[in-house]
Amino acid sequence: MYDLLIKNGKIVTKDDIRDGNIAVCGGKIAAVLSPGVEPEAAKVVDANGMYIMAGPIDTHAHLNDPGYEWREDYEHGTAGAAAGGYTTIIDMPLQNEPAMTTADLLEIKKDKVDPNAYVDYCFWGGLIPTNFADLKGLDEKGVVAFKSFIGPVSPDYSSLNYGEVYEAMQIIKEFGGRAGFHCEDFQMIKNGEKRMKEAGRYDWRGFLDSRTPAAEMVATLAVIECARETGCKAHICHVSHPDVAQKIKEAQQEGVDITAETCSHYLVFTEDDTLEKGPLFKCAPPLRTKADVDRMWDYVVDGTFSGIASDHSPCSYDEKYNEILGQKINNVFDVWGGISGIQSGVQATVSEALRRGIPMTALARCMSYNAAKAFGIYGRKGDILPGFDADLIIIDPAKEWEITADSLYYVNKISAFVGLKGKGMPVMTIVRGNIVAENGCIDESKKGVGEYVSRIH
Repeated sequence: MYDLLIKNGKIVTKDDIRDGNIAVCGGKIAAVLSPGVEPEAAKVVDANGMYIMAGPIDTHAHLNDPGYEWREDYEHGTAGAAAGGYTTIIDMPLQNEPAMTTADLLEIKKDKVDPNAYVDYCFWGGLIPTNFADLKGLDEKGVVAFKSFIGPVSPDYSSLNYGEVYEAMQIIKEFGGRAGFHCEDFQMIKNGEKRMKEAGRYDWRGFLDSRTPAAEMVATLAVIECARETGCKAHICHVSHPDVAQKIKEAQQEGVDITAETCSHYLVFTEDDTLEKGPLFKCAPPLRTKADVDRMWDYVVDGTFSGIASDHSPCSYDEKYNEILGQKINNVFDVWGGISGIQSGVQATVSEALRRGIPMTALARCMSYNAAKAFGIYGRKGDILPGFDADLIIIDPAKEWEITADSLYYVNKISAFVGLKGKGMPVMTIVRGNIVAENGCIDESKKGVGEYVSRIH
C-alpha cells in the first residue's frame, strides 16, 4: 500500500501536461500512473483536474537565522514558503551573524535552523575576499553555490573586485562548484548615488536613476567573460532587465556554463510602483519599466532562467520608514532595500503567467527543473519521476486571491505584495510526501519536516 495517492490531476512537466495520478511511498515518488489507475493508499488527495507541478525551488532567500531573527527566522520564513508553494529554499549566507563563510559556521547554522524548517533547504556558501581557503570545505559540507557581491553590500559582507572574481572562479572550478553574483558594478552604483545626492535628487526617481541597467550589464558581462575563460560554472542572481537576460542567453548558446534567475517582483511590479509607493518597493537591482517586465517573460518561456526566486529580504517596519540599527533614515538611499516575497511569489507568478497565456510547462521548467539542475540537486528535486522526492504543489487555476498582511507568516508582516489580487494559486504544498500546507495555511505539526539538502557531487 502506498502512503499517498494524488489522483485526477493534470501533471505538469517541462515538456507537457497530461492527466494522471501520482503514488508516493517513503517520501519518494513511487509511480506516475495513468488516469483511472488508483492503487490503495493510506491517504488519497483528489486534485480534481487541477495542475500538479514538481515543487518550485526558491533559489535565493534571506532568512536571517541565526543572528537577525527579529527580521526573519526559519520557523516563520519556511512557514511562509510552505504556505506559498515553495518546497525547497536556497538560503543566502549573509544577513546571518556571522555570515556563513566557513564549514564550521555552516554546521552551527544547520543545527540551529533544522528543527524549525517546514520545507527542505539548501545553503549558498559565502564568497568574500578573505575566505578563499574555506571554499572547498564549504563545498564538502554540501553548499550548492557560492554567493558574492560585485556591487555595494552591507559592511559585514565584503564585495569582490573583478580580479578577485577571476581568482575565486579558478578555485571553485577545481571542485566543480558554481559561483553566484549580485551583478551591479560597484563604481557605477557609488558614482550614481554621489551624483544624485550632489544634485539634491533624494526622491525615488533619483534612486532609480542611480542604479541603471548599464550597471547591471557591465557586471554581468564581466562575470560571463571570467566564466568563459576559467571554465567555472557561474550564476547571475536576480536579473531585472531583459537586455541582461539576452546577454546571458547568448553566452549559454555559446557554451558558457552560466545560469541565471529572476524574481517574482521583476515579473509583476514596475518602477511605477517604486515611484508611487516608495519604501516597500525598494530593491536592488531596482524595479524596471513595464516594457522591460513584458520582455522579461520571454526569458522565462525560452528557458534562459533557472529559477524565479523570491529574494526574500525581510526587515522591520522601522527599517523601511524610520531607522536602521539606530541610524535615522534621512532619504531614499538610507531606506532598507529588499522585498519580502517568499510566501507570495509563486502565486503572483502563476497568476501573471495565466493572465499572459504562458503555459504552465514554462514555469515547471524554470522554477523546478532548471533550478534543480543549476544547483546540483536534480535527481532528488525538480521533476515528477519515480525515485525523486515527492515535492509537489497542486495549483487551482480558478482560485481568486488577495494578499493581506494578516495572511503572512513572516516575523514582520509587511510586504510589497500586500494588496495584490490575482487568480490561480497553489492550494496544497507537499514536501517529501508530507502535506505541509493547504489553502494557504500551514500544518503546524509539520514544523521540522524540512531537511538539509546537499549538492549532488
